Amino acid sequence: MFLYNFLSLALFDPEQTGHKEEGAGFILEHVQDYVIFEIPPILGIDISITFHVVMMWIASIFLILLFSLSKRQMGMVPRGMGNLLEAIVLFIKTDILDPYLGKDGMRFAPYLLTAFFFVLVCNLLGLIPGAGTATSNLAVTGSLAVLTFFIGQSAGIRKKGFGKYMKSFLPPGVPGFVAPLVFFIEFIGVFTKHFALAIRLFANMMADHLIVFTFLGLIIIFKSFLVALLAVPGAVALELLAVLIALIQAYIFTMLSAVFIGIALSEEH
Repeated sequence: MFLYNFLSLALFDPEQTGHKEEGAGFILEHVQDYVIFEIPPILGIDISITFHVVMMWIASIFLILLFSLSKRQMGMVPRGMGNLLEAIVLFIKTDILDPYLGKDGMRFAPYLLTAFFFVLVCNLLGLIPGAGTATSNLAVTGSLAVLTFFIGQSAGIRKKGFGKYMKSFLPPGVPGFVAPLVFFIEFIGVFTKHFALAIRLFANMMADHLIVFTFLGLIIIFKSFLVALLAVPGAVALELLAVLIALIQAYIFTMLSAVFIGIALSEEH
């Protein structure tokens, strides 16, 4: 990814290629978000259309078209892409929904399956030259984690009632003199777990790109074909590994979301 740009910088003068920055400055500009279409703030909120917003739109449109077309292939015996998607859905149900949510799994299947496919497509789009990884933006992963938080906690409150829900933060048998501290730790733990959920996805997708850029950045630093002979194969190998990372991170985000929702529904946190 971006291999042509890096090789151009290695072989030509940066000013001739239109890039004014070298090294880390040029590397970082490819993983940062930027405004594509500026819109005046509304009530002090910036709603400008950024690069990562466009990538999320592309991911959403792709998924809508993919499932719409695959629906036509569904029948008694699914075929083609419909067969592949059914296999993935069954895998998520068997490996995540049933173990962590049990009988409540189907209630949250629409959200968790949507989250899985959305994160997966956003991750994979970042492997296409000229595209970007929306999930390397903390605002994106944070928004997904917030959705998981509100879905899980609201479901827990509806199931238990607000009073019993708050009592679930205090395990039975805790001595009275430490009860306030335990309650505070358990309550804050709910927020920190979802914060970690956002950071985990963001950090892994950001790190994946930065490692590739670091390999290719060696070409810029040394401006040598000999370095390119080692750096380019290394970057290609990491890009192939990035496909697996994209799948793993989508799976982990979905699994942890199911775990946190399941904890909120349980009698004790």
